[in-house]
This record gives sequence, structure tokens and C-alpha cells, in this order.
Amino acid sequence: MEDKFDWLDYDTEEMVTADKDALWHHLKPHKVFESSEQMIIVEGKGLMVKDIRGREYLDATSGGVWSVMVGYGRDSIAEAVCDQLKKMPYFAGVFGNVPAIKFAKKLLEKLPNHDKVYFSNSGSEANEKAFKIVRQASRISPERKGKYKIMYRDRDYHGTTFGAMSATGQAQRKEDFGPFLDGFVEFPHCACYRCPYEKTYGSCDIECARKVEDIILKEGPETIGGMIVEPITAGGGILKPVPEYYPILQEICKKYDIWMIMDEVVCGFGRTGKFWGHEHYDVDPEIITMAKGLASSYEALSATVVKQKVYDVFLCDPADPDDRLNYFRDISTYGGCTSAMTAALESTRIIEDENLLDNTVEVGAYLIEKLETLTKYDVVGEVRGQGLFAGIEFVNDRETKEPITENQMAQLMGNVLAQNVIVGRTNSSFHGLNNIMNFAPSLIITKDQVDTIVGAVETAIQKTFG
Repeated sequence: MEDKFDWLDYDTEEMVTADKDALWHHLKPHKVFESSEQMIIVEGKGLMVKDIRGREYLDATSGGVWSVMVGYGRDSIAEAVCDQLKKMPYFAGVFGNVPAIKFAKKLLEKLPNHDKVYFSNSGSEANEKAFKIVRQASRISPERKGKYKIMYRDRDYHGTTFGAMSATGQAQRKEDFGPFLDGFVEFPHCACYRCPYEKTYGSCDIECARKVEDIILKEGPETIGGMIVEPITAGGGILKPVPEYYPILQEICKKYDIWMIMDEVVCGFGRTGKFWGHEHYDVDPEIITMAKGLASSYEALSATVVKQKVYDVFLCDPADPDDRLNYFRDISTYGGCTSAMTAALESTRIIEDENLLDNTVEVGAYLIEKLETLTKYDVVGEVRGQGLFAGIEFVNDRETKEPITENQMAQLMGNVLAQNVIVGRTNSSFHGLNNIMNFAPSLIITKDQVDTIVGAVETAIQKTFG
């Protein structure tokens, strides 16, 4: 029997020092390490997490980036993963494995209009696969020749790789990383609160959707092959399109034979109260990408799911010298990790067996109702959201919608955290508009926990703004 090393053991002071000296943190100014000790999370159960100093926090962010759908401390996921790792941990996706096959079937049960599943390891990579599908199809399909451009929406976020960043409508996230890839075309966002056309919903013609056709005609419809959107803009501010939006957008896409790519990385797996965010709308995209909640982040996993007509473009004859390279020539190393699919199978079972979609609908409505009570404070410009996915946009002037400053937002967030509650925010995304606080707790949250979260935010508002 192999000796077992206890990797859970650590010395607190050694870890605090090494956190400063060795680890490069994500999305955090480096200078902060010179003046203060940063939080190190060591344990979690349900919605509660504990830091290395023993302090406990109620996490309203599902792990910071909205992905721990079923909560922390799920023994059944850990045990299923352990059993699978012992039996067969990995083989490249050129061959099948049982967990991958089972989970692909499960995904297609949830997406009956789609037919093939391609696994990789992150949301960025899932979207890159979608872009490569569009690009390769524009070379090998006679019907799609030249349709290589991909449209994306202002304020949407699609990942951290160069293709995904090229398709991201967040200027501050992209700053200093260019030049970006050619062939990506931006169109306006769909936020009614800050309508790009200065219209009011109910008296407008849904210009934010209809004007997309003008951009297509300007670029040349024969050059546009794909359009990527989030069902609800996530990191861009929790922006929920109006009901008419996606039917109009899809009608335009069908008119010009543009494949719609629905980025369900954040909204998928129950976040909005339906299994998929796009189910709130009358829309049927050709390609759907997903990650985050796929395995509740107990393992890294993503997927790109397509309709049969997309897959069929790549059905080439390997014996034909002119055709033999016209299959989708792509591989993802970690798309072959069996433990990730196993974690996803068990996480999905939990969502289904514990009726977490019902909880998301009920407690999500309660969350938004309680957040709406904060509109009594002048700094609350708008509360918006769907299910357990909500945001508050803070302003210094309701009439002009002047956003609060970065310093005010930082102070506000710190005052929430001081009450042992973790909430999220738009972070280094926009010039002057990083003023949205967001909430995306695990789907197991209770109404009592909502009360704690909203109470902490209210106290922080009072402390920050007087």
C-alpha cells in the first residue's frame, strides 16, 4: 500500500507568507500585498466559507465567480470523483470514456434541439471552440464560404483567451492586451437602464436588437458567420434583455444565415430559475457553450454543444485527398479528464433530485423583492435580475444616473465584507461604470440567508453614504 501524504495539513503563518511571496492572485492589484494580509479560504460547507484565521463568511457569489451551484462540502461529488480517479483518471478525447458519454447524453436530454457535445476545460475554451467551428466552416462549406466574422455585444464577457477577449465588450478588461483578432464586430448592449438609443421600454421599437441588422449590412452579410451573446449579460452588469429582444435577434440571424452562439457559461445549470438562461426567451441557438456550474466547480469542465446541421459540416471523407482535412481538427487535453464528467453527473443529479430549480425560482424572487426595498436609498439606481442572479447599480444622482466612483464602490464592498458577507461587483470592466454589486449565491440558499445578505448590504449603504 502506498504511503498517504496529508496534503490538507498546513502551517498558518507559512501559508500567509507564501501567499504573498509565491502566489499570483487573479484580478487583484499587486500593491495590496505590501500593506495587508489577503484572505485565504480553507474550508466551505453549504454557503459558508472559512478563512485561514478562522473567520466565517456567508458567500453570496458561489465561489466568487458564480459557479458553485450546489454549495460547498458535497461528499457525494468528492466520493464519486475519487472512485472514478481510482478506476480511470484520463485518456485523451480521441477515444470515448464512460463518464463523458453519460454526461453528453445527459446534456442532450437537457437540450433536445441539439445533437453533439464537445468537452474542454473552461468557458474561454468552450467559446474558442465555437469560434473555430464558425471559422473553419467558412473555409470548407460551400454554403458558408467567406462567413468568418463573429459579432458580439457590448458589455458581454466571453473569456480570457485572445479569441474570447476579441469577442468581449468590456473595454477595461481588454485594455493593454491588444492588438486583438480581426473579424470580430461589436453591436450595442441591451441595458434599458442605460439605453444606447436613449429610448424607454414600452415606447421603443427594441432598437438595441433591430439596429444589429444595420451593422450586418454595413459589414456585408456574406462575411458574418456567427453571433455570440450571453442570455443575460453577467459580468457586464446583470443586464436582462426584454422578452422581444431574442426573437428579433434570431430572425435577423436566420435571414442572413448567421449561427447564434449562446454563452451559457454563467446562466446555465439553473442560475436563473430555468436550467438554461435562454429558456426564458423564444430563441433556439445553433451553438451553446457552458462551463462554471457544469460541475459546480468541483472539477474544471466546459462544453460546446451544437445542432446536427453544424456538426454535419465537418463530416468529411478521410479517403478523399481533397476532403480528408475537413473534420474539426481540434483537441482539448483536459477534455479527457474522466473525473470532471463524473463531478458534473453528480452535481446535475443533485440539482434535479433536490429540486434546486424550484428553490431558485422561489428564493430568487424573494432575493429581488428584498433588494428592491433598498431603492429607498437615493444611491440605488436600479435593482435587476432573474432567479438567483441579481444586481444593484449604484449612482450618485438618480436623475443623471451618474455612477458612484471607484473609491465609493470599494468602500461599499469593504463595508459589506466587514459583516462577514461576500458579494460581487463589476471589477475592472468598464471606464466609469464599475458600479454594479452582484449576487449569485448557490442554488441551495434559504430566505434567512437572503435576509442576512440584504441586511449587510443595507448596513453598508448607511455606513458608506450616511
